[in-house]
Amino acid sequence: MSGLKINLVVIMALMLASVQFHDTAAQTTHVVGDALGWNIPPNGPSAYTTWASGQTFSVGDVLLFNFTTGFHNVAEVSQAAYAPCTTANPISIATTGPARVTLNAPGTHYYICTVGTHCQIGQKLTINVSAASATPAPSPTPVPVIPTPVSPPTATPTPTPAPSTTTPPPTSSPAPSSEDGSPVSPPTFGQSPSGSNAPSPTDTTILPPPSPSSAPSFTTVVPFTFLAVALAFFY
Repeated sequence: MSGLKINLVVIMALMLASVQFHDTAAQTTHVVGDALGWNIPPNGPSAYTTWASGQTFSVGDVLLFNFTTGFHNVAEVSQAAYAPCTTANPISIATTGPARVTLNAPGTHYYICTVGTHCQIGQKLTINVSAASATPAPSPTPVPVIPTPVSPPTATPTPTPAPSTTTPPPTSSPAPSSEDGSPVSPPTFGQSPSGSNAPSPTDTTILPPPSPSSAPSFTTVVPFTFLAVALAFFY
């Protein structure tokens, strides 16, 4: 969040600097007479007429009159006062040099020096000021978008199939057969000498143990014994 705020501050500063740059670039300073400055021209008023013909003046531009204070001044006068060099009631006057005059309105502007006869011998200037050209507004600087970090997708583990615990059914082995293919008869018990069927030595039949109820219990015999002794003692 702090990084985004810093970026916005930098962008706003750049936009303000751009607007000021456009305003400064649109304002042009014209040095009146160039190297001649604002003085009595050696060849009459044509020197300033020639200089003005090579300039383009717009509203917002500045005229810079370079002169020595106390020797010259610059006054803006009306068209009627310009031709006869009338010094009374000027529109504006600057007596300290160098003087800067801002062109605030379009149209024709007239300037003279009111010191002595300087205007009559050629220290005068006429210029044509055009309306200020529309300065295109600076295009807004796009605000950089900070991408939101996206976590990589988590791989889903593939379930491993559990080993089968089912016991396969037992396979029946084939019954033994004789050489001619007939089934073999199971073994028979031999007869005992007394005529009873006794198990053969190969008989593995296990007989169950005798039931415990057939033998007299010790816990049953002892109480009766004590009872008989007690009866004999009393009688």
